[in-house]
Amino acid sequence: MSIFAIADTHLSFGTDKPMDSFPGWNDYVERIEKNWNKIVTDNDTVVIAGDISWAMNFDQLVADFDFINKLSGQKIILKGNHDYWWNTAKKMNEFVEQHGFDTIKILSNNSYSVENVSICGSRGWLFDINDEHDEKVLNREVGRLKMSLDSAECENKIVFLHYPPITTDTKCEEILNLLKEYGIKKCYYGHLHGIAAKMAIDDTVDGIEFRLVSCDRLSFTPKLIR
Repeated sequence: MSIFAIADTHLSFGTDKPMDSFPGWNDYVERIEKNWNKIVTDNDTVVIAGDISWAMNFDQLVADFDFINKLSGQKIILKGNHDYWWNTAKKMNEFVEQHGFDTIKILSNNSYSVENVSICGSRGWLFDINDEHDEKVLNREVGRLKMSLDSAECENKIVFLHYPPITTDTKCEEILNLLKEYGIKKCYYGHLHGIAAKMAIDDTVDGIEFRLVSCDRLSFTPKLIR
């Protein structure tokens, strides 16, 4: 069994917001499907690190989840900044069960054990704390990541975030300190596209390996991480 990662699939089967108009994103859904099924088997697990769908609600989400569910392997998904359909874990799990999406698992204040590795994560948040609201959201995201890490059953933990905890010109100390506290060695994130991807850290910093796994950065192919 292998573990893969990818982020920012930005599906829109139930809405009218395809990404094909952006440079390099032409035929991205077909490319994701072809590349994914070429390397991922049904015994593998793929973590999708946020910005999964442009849907605004569960009704619009059905077609996107149907697409994901039919791709090879098990999927563990976490929230991105554009996942407006995201709801409580209870409601999302009920939605998944109701529609028979049996290859999709929700990562929200919890963790999953895969081949002696605990998959942990949360959305994360922005770096610049401009007002009281931002500070509250950051503190909430730090708390959610801590809950995920505390729930881990395996000593070896891999963290997935949507927002990058560090870039070439800034960093989120609160999240980085938490990663260090729990001895995290690998952290994967999305969110950065196009020119913004130049800010990505694809390197080891303070003993933690950081990798950007946004779709376009990976040529729309899940990245083998274990």
